[in-house]
Order: sequence, then C-alpha cells, then structure tokens
Amino acid sequence: MTMTTPATTSDDVVVRRVLQRVILPADADVDVLPLYVDNERSASVSSTESSSTSTETVTEMVAPGAVARPENIIDRHRVRVPAGTRVSFGTYFNAFAASYWRRWTVVKSVELHVTVSGEGTVIVYRSTADGRAQRVDSAGTADDPSGRFSFELTLKPFGDGGWYWFDIFAGHEDAVLEEASFVAEVPASHSQVGTATIGITTMNRPDSCVELLGQIAADDDVRSVLDEVLVTDQGTQLVSDEKDFATVESALGGRLRYIRQGNIGGSGGFARAQFETLRAGRSKYVLLLDDDIVAEPESIVRAVTFGDLCTKPTIVGGHMFSLFARSRLNSFGERVDLWRFWWEPVQGVKAEHDFATRNLRNARWMHRRIDVDYNGWWMCLIPTSILAEIGLSLPVFIKWDDAEYGIRAKEAGYRTVSMPGVAVWHVPWTDKNDALDWQAYFHQRNRTVAALLHSPYERGGRIVRESFNHQVKHVLAMQYSVAELRLLALEDILVGPEQLHPDITTKLLHIRALRSTFADAKTDADPGAFPAVRRSKPPKRGKEATEPRGVVGKLITAALGTVRQVRPVRGLAQRHPEAWLAAMDARWWMLSQFDSAIVSTADGTSASWYQRDPARARELMRRTIAIHQRMYIEWEAMAARYRSALPEITSPHAWEKTFESARPSDPDPESS
Repeated sequence: MTMTTPATTSDDVVVRRVLQRVILPADADVDVLPLYVDNERSASVSSTESSSTSTETVTEMVAPGAVARPENIIDRHRVRVPAGTRVSFGTYFNAFAASYWRRWTVVKSVELHVTVSGEGTVIVYRSTADGRAQRVDSAGTADDPSGRFSFELTLKPFGDGGWYWFDIFAGHEDAVLEEASFVAEVPASHSQVGTATIGITTMNRPDSCVELLGQIAADDDVRSVLDEVLVTDQGTQLVSDEKDFATVESALGGRLRYIRQGNIGGSGGFARAQFETLRAGRSKYVLLLDDDIVAEPESIVRAVTFGDLCTKPTIVGGHMFSLFARSRLNSFGERVDLWRFWWEPVQGVKAEHDFATRNLRNARWMHRRIDVDYNGWWMCLIPTSILAEIGLSLPVFIKWDDAEYGIRAKEAGYRTVSMPGVAVWHVPWTDKNDALDWQAYFHQRNRTVAALLHSPYERGGRIVRESFNHQVKHVLAMQYSVAELRLLALEDILVGPEQLHPDITTKLLHIRALRSTFADAKTDADPGAFPAVRRSKPPKRGKEATEPRGVVGKLITAALGTVRQVRPVRGLAQRHPEAWLAAMDARWWMLSQFDSAIVSTADGTSASWYQRDPARARELMRRTIAIHQRMYIEWEAMAARYRSALPEITSPHAWEKTFESARPSDPDPESS
C-alpha cells in the first residue's frame, strides 16, 4: 500500500500512491462484518431537516444474504460473492471518504482498480453531501473476461461531503473479488512515505497491551511505515512479564522499546512518547494508541498515507467503535463548545450508530464531511513538526489533554481530521461515569485550565457559572467526596500553572487518601453488606420525585433541596437507607429527596451508601460560593498567567525533568 511509482518524467513530476485498499476482517468475526461488506439492498430513506433538527426514517430493510456468511471471506483482501447475489463495499472500512481527501489533501482525482474472477459486474456509486446515491459507472466480465477494471473518479464535486464505493453482482456463477484499491497521482513533493513511532501508554493492562503489540507486529504493511513502538509502562503488573511479550518483541524485529516510569497518567505517558520521538529525530509522526484497544491495523497505514498527502501538517485521528458491541460507532467527530467549554459530538453526528442495523449508504448524516476540533488519543497521529512548534501534552495527568492539544494546534493553524475508515475498538465512555470517582478532580481542574488557556469569552463564558451549578448538585445529591475534590481542583488552579508538573507525580495519592474519608466513596460489592431499605415517611401520594421541567422547575427543586440541607437527618435514615437506586436513576433531584440512599456504581459491580450530613453540606456550600466568586473576579488575570506559562510547561525541557523524577514503582508481588 505504501509503495510509490513514477507516473511521468516531465517537469511536472507526479507519483502514484495507493490511498486505500479494500480489506476484510482478519478473523471473519460476524459482529464486525457489516463494517467491511454489506449485501442489504439500499433502504428507502426520507429525511427531514431544519436548522436545529435532523431526522431520518427507514421505510424498508432487507435481511442479509449469503455473502454475510464468514466462510465467504477468503482472506484479508478477497471475498466470494455467491451466484445470483450482490455485495456492496459501501461500508465503513471500504467506501472511500472522498470529501475528506478533497478538502484536506493534494489529491484531485482517484482511480478505482478492481480485479474480479468468475462471473461478475462491478457498479460504481458516489453520494452527495446529503447522502443521496448516484450511479457513476459499471463494467463486467461479460465484456472484459480479464476481470481487471479501472474507473477514473474526480473529487471535484465533493466540497461538502460524499463517498465513492462499488458493488459486485455475481451472475450465474460465483464471483470473487481478488483485490481493489483507490489510487492517485500526486505531486512528487508528496511522494515520500512518512514513518511513525507508535506510542502506547499502559497501566496494569499487560494482557491487552501485548495483544495490541501482536496486532501491530503481525501486519507487514504496518511494519513498512514503522520506525519504533514505544511502550511506556507505568504500572506494577508489567507488560514485560506477560508470557507472550518475548514473542511479540521478536516479531517486531528490534523496533520495540520498553520504558518503565512512575504513574504520571495518560498525559505523562503520551508526553513520553512525544518526547522520545522528537529526540530520536527519525519519524515524521508519532501515533498515540491506548493500551486497551483492538486495532484495525490497516487504519495505521491509512492514517500515515492521509497525513503524507495533506496540504499542510495535519493531526489525523481515528474513530472509536465499542469493544462490547463491535459494530457500534461511539465517536465519529468531537468538538469543544467554547462558551461552556465542554466536549461533545459535532452537530449532526448521531450517537452510537450501529452498522449492524443501519448501513453506511443509509446513514445520510455520515455523508456530510464532519470537521472536528480534536480527536481522542485512543488513536491519534501527530506530525512531529507540530510537536516541535507547539510543544508536548499539557501536564495534567488525565482528562482534557487530547482536547486541549487539538485546540492548541488549531490556534496555531493546524487542523485535526477524524478520518473515516481509520478506527479502533475501545471500551466506550457510555459504560462508565468517572466524573463521580477520584477522577472528578481531574475533570474539574483540567477543563478549567483548558478554558483559562483557550476560551475566547470574557471570564471564560459559562464555565464558572456551570461549575457552581454542578457543585450545588453534587452537594444536594450527598456526593460530598466529589464536591470536595472539585473544590480542591479549583484551589489548586489558583496556585498557578507552575504547580502542574510537580503535582503530576504526587496529586493522585493525595486525592485518593482524601476521598477515602467520605462515606459516598466507600463501596461494597456485597448487597447484603448494607442494612435493609426502610422509610419513616412514604413518598407523597405514593409517587417518587420526577425530573423537574424547565429552568424554573429546576430552580424550585434546587431551592427546596437546599432548605432540606439545614433540617435534621431523620433518625431511621441514619440506620437504614431510604432507597436503593440504580446508577442511571441517581440524579441530583432524586437524591435530594432522601436523607440516605444506596447507589450503585456506574459499572454495576458495587454500591455506596450516601448519607446526608447537614454540617458538611453547609461547609461545602460556603466554600463553593467563596471560591467561585474568586474564580470569577480573578479569571482574566489567571488566564493571562496560564497562557504565558504554556510554552514552558509543555516544553520537552520541562517534561524531561518530570520524567527524571517519575521513578517506577516496584512490581506488585501478588500480581506475579
């Protein structure tokens, strides 16, 4: 895929590069087949759109046919199409996202090369930005028995969106797709194939990390663009002790470098990969990968190829599919709402799209090009030229490092592209709520630091007010440990940016020790460990509280909940919880009705006993008011201070000192 060949010898020299090959799942997993091949007939889709809403209705779906059977997958590039059936390659991994190439790269047109054996017809399609399909061309073995077909495809009409893809229809005999690829002639200035250092940060996931290394090592095309794999192990259950480590190390042929360092979080681990890549001076890119992903190896090659052909240095990110529902897309495009300074999907992106029930051709929203502010560091390719100019990761341990970096790069004139057809499988954030555990500190601190650095609005827009509102909700919900950690985060921000590097090696232990003193932070996996639920007073008219409607309803509920905080706790509630709530039901307006309640954790493995404490609630509220007043008054001065310090705290020099102080912990004897 990465080979280049001269196309002319004129002054206007161009070279031919393979942009994308048709691929098939390595293990013929039926759960991921819809991402590679599709033989559902295109459904009839109606679309109603306005400036604020967009809805689509499927009026016809057809059950998958024989080609969806895994035995028809011959290998990574060949698939059998049974006689009389049709298969479409208008799928996530095999359609060609033409609008992204049109917008961000030097590519002006592409050639689609398809080789078919047996009896078959190739039909080429394109889509418009609103997802309407158009037939482009066709060719078949009846006219050309060689089965080798080429189609010239312009990118000119793809300014706002659209894809190319092809279908194969088998006649009276089976057809086999032998290979297919999208190829382009590009200027010689973009002929050189870039190489990458892959940086993996790991923390006590040795089995997952070794599996990922095995996926990288097993792919010849990945190795062709690989300078080095750098594993930064910050745990006590060491990757190097895993039984298959020596095997994958040997398979990587001397291109695996294993570094142990103390736990300084994801930002510390990824900064180490950035630092070492810059220092080595070999790679055009550093590719950041989480340790607990399952990779589509071809995505690595595609990301490098796209990066090579961008008109200017560009961060290339991969999408994220769910590791538990592998045809479900959890992240397609992310942005930061600068007024609230909060991350969210780009407008128009549909949450948790499942390709098993809705194929690409019928997901009309996905045909419009989605432009993003950043890409999560589960998979993100960063040119080393950008690292050299704007610095390394912010030293924030975890949370907001990837979002802040994307915004920082954008302000420096470099864009991030979340590239379709480039993806990994990862545990989705929808299956956890880490804003209610020790990570609450980092959510609060790092979001606010990022806003201080980059918010274009006076006093950060809405962020101080929103922080105050969330703080009140946590107090009303008896989540006192969360409220305390969020206050600590704001107090630490006011100390100044100079404290970020020293804190990265020490803050976690302090946070965990502080949180352990709170009842809502103590969990138990045994339901029998808690007293039985009893209530001295039944719910009014036999109905539990419901979510308040509108702003006025929320204000009234919050006011009533605040009044409750000064009342004595019912005696029975001190001995027995008044309710047992699932995590999904434990909302602030529900919890504020009780004096105590058992609340399940987000992953369902355990529960905590929340207990109302009027004295603690009053003290938390007093500090909440005081510190948010101070944040509001001092915002502009603090923003100037953080922005002035940014080049230094993200510099390789500053990070090198932190790496030297981050000594690795001894392995846990119980884990060996």
